[in-house]
Amino acid sequence: MTFLASVIYTNMRQAREFYRGLTPNVAMKFMKRLAVLAVVLAGLGATVVAQSTSASAVQDNPDVKIQPSTFTVPGAFPTSVYAKYYNNPTATDAQVQPVISDPITHKTYPLSLTNPDSIPVNNTVDPHPLPPKAPASHLFAQAVAQIKSIAANPTFGSPCAKCQAGLGIAKFLALAAPAEGPKLAVELCEYFKLSNTCESTFGRLGIGSVITQVVANADASGLDGQMLCQNFFNLCPLPPASPLNLTSWFKKPKPSPLPPPKKPTGKRLKVLHLSDLHIDPRYATGSEANCTSGPCCRENVVSPHQILFPAPRFGAFHCDTPFSLAMAAMEAIPPLTGTKDGGFAWTIYTGDLVSHDSDNQLSRDYVTYTETLVYDLFKRMLGSGPVYAALGNHDSYNQAQDSPHSLGKPLADQFSWNYDHVASLWEHEEWLPEAAVQLARAHYASYMVKRSDKLRVIALNTNLWYRANFFNYINMTDPDVSGMLRFLTDELQDAEDSGDRVWIIGHVLSGWDGSNPLTNPTNLFYQMYVDVTGPSLADTDFVVHSVDRFSPHVISAIFWGHTHEDQLSIFYANNGTAMNANTANAVAWVGPSLTPITGLNSGFRVYEVDSETFDVLDAYTWSSDVSEYPELDSQIERGPVYTYEYSTREAYGKTISDWGPNDPLNATWWHLVTEAMEANHTLVQTFTTFQGKSSARTPNCTTDDCVAAKICYMRSGMDLLPVTSPSIIPVLKPTKQLEMASVDHAASYAALILADDGVEITSDKILLLTGAAGVELEPIWANLLAKALVGKDVRELLSNVGSGGGAPAAAAGGATAAAGGAAEAPKEEEKEEEKEESDDDMGFGLFD
Repeated sequence: MTFLASVIYTNMRQAREFYRGLTPNVAMKFMKRLAVLAVVLAGLGATVVAQSTSASAVQDNPDVKIQPSTFTVPGAFPTSVYAKYYNNPTATDAQVQPVISDPITHKTYPLSLTNPDSIPVNNTVDPHPLPPKAPASHLFAQAVAQIKSIAANPTFGSPCAKCQAGLGIAKFLALAAPAEGPKLAVELCEYFKLSNTCESTFGRLGIGSVITQVVANADASGLDGQMLCQNFFNLCPLPPASPLNLTSWFKKPKPSPLPPPKKPTGKRLKVLHLSDLHIDPRYATGSEANCTSGPCCRENVVSPHQILFPAPRFGAFHCDTPFSLAMAAMEAIPPLTGTKDGGFAWTIYTGDLVSHDSDNQLSRDYVTYTETLVYDLFKRMLGSGPVYAALGNHDSYNQAQDSPHSLGKPLADQFSWNYDHVASLWEHEEWLPEAAVQLARAHYASYMVKRSDKLRVIALNTNLWYRANFFNYINMTDPDVSGMLRFLTDELQDAEDSGDRVWIIGHVLSGWDGSNPLTNPTNLFYQMYVDVTGPSLADTDFVVHSVDRFSPHVISAIFWGHTHEDQLSIFYANNGTAMNANTANAVAWVGPSLTPITGLNSGFRVYEVDSETFDVLDAYTWSSDVSEYPELDSQIERGPVYTYEYSTREAYGKTISDWGPNDPLNATWWHLVTEAMEANHTLVQTFTTFQGKSSARTPNCTTDDCVAAKICYMRSGMDLLPVTSPSIIPVLKPTKQLEMASVDHAASYAALILADDGVEITSDKILLLTGAAGVELEPIWANLLAKALVGKDVRELLSNVGSGGGAPAAAAGGATAAAGGAAEAPKEEEKEEEKEESDDDMGFGLFD
């Protein structure tokens, strides 16, 4: 708070200029709101201290041998791990730079790739493919079709129609002169003042070539164009989900009766779940750790005057994982989990190895370097058990992008270099058999492993349903344009025929608040796990057809990452129209991140799994307090402390009657937990504390609205389900999934300030207020927010808008924001203390 408050007051003179001429009373209100905003952005909601389970409680079960409850990592880097280094590995004032050689490409990566003192920008080495030029006949046909479509559109005068018409013009340019596509994107960005980084973001060396490909292949006047305009510019209404025609999707009907469930053996396996490491080899110890946008702790992130918070050697809340923290976690895991000698049965990694660099700082080499480094580290430090990994949205170049095979040659193969590389690494580390390696090469790094114990692990590339993947906006009427879900369905059918159980792993979750996945593909995904016999929901803005398939007799569990938080989602029959213990069919576990970025602690989890049913019997989570890391600088006697945080069964199971110690923590159990949460709100507070891995920046969630929203999210296994709770779920859909949630928080709160004082909401005024709060907001998002609020009741609209998805649990906000991990709304008695100033304490109305 001290840093943000100082920034606010140093910028107050500029803010006063904007409010010059207003009454002193209004000016005072403005000052007080900026002070409140400082608290919001600093994440100083009341710190929640979790009632952690003691280590002795765990040891009461003779099958569980988790010792000790804490582990202090040595302060010195274990230099024997690597044979050579570019710098002195024993120094404490810089991160180590090991010499990494790629066993697949036989390339030794140079220091210039990861040197924090000279981060390369504008990658001119790798190709940035553009679509091939179209023949004249095709251009003519496209022109006629687009003109007819625009002419027949009865709402052409609306912003949505104009946006789609503009896309149509861009489409013709992309087809006729592909090289001009990125130039057009930059020109329009600068003309409409959409960003202050137009060239680096939208140019040929940024995302410009990808946008050109998508515009060239998308149906600009149809659903593709409408979704592009809705998701990225908020100029079109959100269209309803497309109807699913599942008549021939499943090769066989669901068995009736179901085969008898497998009997548990009582033998428990230990499985490690790691996620979102985001290792940053360019992390600069001592650089600014409290910047206002993007990942901090970089030499290229410059403080205006002086460094206010030097980046600690082991990491900080707004930074990706330095090498020292990554190694500390690897050193802590074996002794804490009792696997120092034997290792894990297997490990799952649910994506995001690469740091949060902007596109113009990334390259193929940077991605393959990170993949080589991290998978080699896992092999060295985690024992002999295989690691089953899925790609995350950052594990690609350009980030979040993967093109479908249906795009046609040569563009269909433009990301094959990555699939080939990770598949070869997984084979090199002896984690995948040859059959799975070939599947990974052919299916976007998705694969199936058929283990000898009759468990199948299926890994998905969830970029293929991620909102930020531009390629997903091509042919959106097809919920499976990539063919990935066809692959998944066939593998599930084969597993059913063989009597095998299945684990699904991926990165971008299919549900929670619905801010991350696209509706159509996750709708189809959901149908594979639920028993849908209820009525069509076409009258409630989406259509889901009835299907009853692979749950619960085939699917044992689902595992995601991406949000960096400790979460879960329950899947129900009938598309969630009846949510109870009898209709709960499957559960998805969202793994805590190793990276602390977005205000969280570093953490990892271990599952105890029955060796026959492969059901999860318990889950144990450890975390490391990032707020203690500054104390560890300039010494090598001690490093980070990883502490046992909680047992899932112990934390929530006491409220569940008639559930034996060896009964699984399945969807039924989790639904009973949510019912217990409805009766006892302190359980939601406990969940929220664990959601942020007991971070000092994790706020309370005790209001009725927050509790209801949190439970709603837990019961939402797919994108569509939150729509059924309009009083809880955000009214505005996100226009961008930002990594640093405080930027969105500031923009929405600034709009509320303007609305409360009767001042016209413009992008310039939003930027002025957020600037006064020390937040660097890109003009494009201020512009879009201002346009979205024209003619709207801003107070009513924003008061229900909250954080979720990738937003951190430390964010502050109103009712829904609290559910995603935000601070409580003020109490009624506080608001009534002085009616004249009651508006000052309203919920902050954040947006995702």
